[in-house]
Order: sequence, then C-alpha cells, then structure tokens
Amino acid sequence: MITLTLFAGLTVLLLVGVPIGFALGIATLAAVAEAGLTPIVVVQKMVAGLDSFPLMAIPFFLLAAELMSSGSLSEVLLRFASLFVGHKRGGLGYTNILTITFFSGISGSAVADAAGPGSLLIRMMRRSGYPPAYAAAITAAASLVGPIIPPSIIMILYALQDDGVSVPRLFLAGVLPGLLISGALIGYNAYASHRRDFRTDGARPGWREAARATWRAIPALILPALIVVGVHSGAFTPTEASVVAVFYGLACGMFVYRTLTLAMLPGILARSAYMTAAVLLIIATSMAFSWLLTFAQAPQALTQWIGSLGLSPIAFLLAVNVFLLVFGIFIEPLPGVLVLAPILAPMAASLGIDPTHFAIVVIVNLNLGMITPPVGSLLAVTGLVARVPMSQLNREIYPILALQLLVLALITLVPAVSLILPDAFGAR
Repeated sequence: MITLTLFAGLTVLLLVGVPIGFALGIATLAAVAEAGLTPIVVVQKMVAGLDSFPLMAIPFFLLAAELMSSGSLSEVLLRFASLFVGHKRGGLGYTNILTITFFSGISGSAVADAAGPGSLLIRMMRRSGYPPAYAAAITAAASLVGPIIPPSIIMILYALQDDGVSVPRLFLAGVLPGLLISGALIGYNAYASHRRDFRTDGARPGWREAARATWRAIPALILPALIVVGVHSGAFTPTEASVVAVFYGLACGMFVYRTLTLAMLPGILARSAYMTAAVLLIIATSMAFSWLLTFAQAPQALTQWIGSLGLSPIAFLLAVNVFLLVFGIFIEPLPGVLVLAPILAPMAASLGIDPTHFAIVVIVNLNLGMITPPVGSLLAVTGLVARVPMSQLNREIYPILALQLLVLALITLVPAVSLILPDAFGAR
C-alpha cells in the first residue's frame, strides 16, 4: 500500500500539472501517512539527502555554464561549427547540431542547450527559410547530448545512487554515446536536406577567417577537456572540477572574450541560485521518495519477482528500456534517475550487467523522454522559440525519435560503445 500510494499519488499530481519537486514531496507525505509514520521523517530525509559533498558540484557547474554563456560563447561556437559545414546544403542544420554538441561540454544541461544556443540557431534557421517546426525539432534532439557528454549533473547524481559506478568512469562512458546521437542527427539532416531541397548557407570561409574563428573557439573547447582530464587524472575531484570550471569561465568571459563585466555578475549569480534551488528541491524530495520505497521493501520485492522470471541480461535490458521509455514521458530525467537507479541498478548487477553500461542506458533512455510527445520538455522549449504548434512539431520529431531509438538499441546491445573509453583509460 505504501508503494501504491507513492506512485498513484505522484501520477495524479503530475497529470494535474503540479511541478515535479512538489509532486514528489506531496506523494511522499501521503505515503508516510499511510505507513503511520510521523511527517517529520520526510523533512529529515530531505535534509539528509542534501548532506553530501559531491552535490556541491551542482551549483558550481550551473554557475560555470551561466558564466560561459552570458557573453559571446554561443556566437563563437556557432562560427567555429560553421567552418566545417556552413557552406553545405542544409548547412545551418549541421551547424545547429555541432554547435549544441560543443556547448554540451560546457553546460551539462539539455534545457540550457535548447534555451541558449538552441534559441539563437532556431531564429537563424527560420530567417534562412528552414521550416520552423524542423528547426525546433532538430534543436530539441541535438540538445539531448547536454547531460550525456561530460560534464553531466545527472551522472554525478547517478553515481551517488549506485556505488558500483564512479563519476570519472561515467564521464568517459558518455562521450561516444553522445557523439553517436549527434552523428545520427547529422545523417538525418543530410537526408532531409536533399529530400526537401534545403538551401546551402554561404560560401566556404577563407583560411584567415577560419583561423580566426578557430583561435577564438579554443578557450571554450578546452573547458570540457580540462574537466575530464583533471577528474580522470586525479588532479581534482568532480566537485573541485566544478570550482575550477567557475574560475575558468570567469577568466574566459572577462579576459579572453571580454564580454563579461562586473555589472553582469549579480544577475548571473541570481539565475544560478534560482536554478540550483529548483534542482536541489527535486533532489531532496526524490531522496525522501526513494527512502520510503526502500522502507516499504519495494526494491527487494521487485528484485525477487524479476529473478523468478528467469530473464537473460539482454531480455532484462530490453524490458527496462520499454519501461523507461514510458516512464520518461511523464517524469524528467533527474528525478527519474534518483527514484529508479536505487531500484534497477542492483537488479542489473545481479544479472552480471556492467554497472557503467547500465547507467548509460538508463541516462540516455530517460533523456529521450524529453523529446517524446505528448509531454517532451525540450519540445515545449523549442516550440515556444520557433512559434509552432505542438502538432507540427510532433510530425517533425517522430522520424528523429525513431532514429534515436535505434541509437539507444545500439548502446544497449553493444556494451563496448559505453565501455571502450573508460576501459582504455583505466578509469575506476
């Protein structure tokens, strides 16, 4: 009854439009009342869930992304990406995908990618004659790589839920899957550009312009490499890496690009604090929700039931993928990881599935929910920018979503996609 109250309450609250952080907390309070426990235990578990040093990385990574994106970073990365593909048929589509892929190594957030460089690119594509719904769909799909290519807030949170994985290993494991998602989109844009006769976008730039754009992009492109190499080498922890990223972003904005001024800092700090508060509220209520599931012994009961079915590892992975695809339509990836990882990770480990591989499958799958109609938070963001109704946007996203499901199947069935880089670099 506790488990039923938890999930029934959460489902009803989400369907009536209650924000996810409040929905998790209210559902937990209802289940606590069902269990006959004192409500103060919810507050205790929320506070205990936030009492973690690795969680300090979240506000600093959010601040670093805000510092790097407050200046001309989007324009710098856009010019750099257009060097390679801007002159080709459908060039702005390619530029869109590459720019957001580069930016994902800085933001760590899909919504930040869609709302930041994504909104700029949608407007550019509209002015160049691309169908607005197509521009919005390709931007939403490209933004999926934000939480997959490091740094990634979701990966940090997943590592807190599963002792079998580490943040350095997850960071490296996310690189190839993220590039596969972007590569699939590049292939789709090539097909769509020729089939629908999208225009080319200017001539190939000269070598002086190319050299200038590359030189300006180097400082921005160094940041993700600095984080991954620093964490992997042991020079600093993920939390310390987030602080390094803040100082690096501040130095780049003020002294390299010179677009960041002291007058802009209060606004940047305020926006970062607002985003941090929203994220931490979700984390706190998710921790209380997960604790109550454990108290009700739901993970143990589910593990025993799955074990009684005699599923092979492949069958289990396929079943989990179907479940997550449905679950991810209605709940954001961050609370999804916090609620489901403590339940699913031990079950996968008991079947001999590599925990890092399983973590990437879960993270990629839940992120696909952000472009899955009818909810799709990324679709809502890009549709608003492009000013297109959801019905048009859905028609454009369905073939892209089908392609990304094939990428998910490849990641699921071929563990080497996730494990080759962590194993090659000896990440533990």
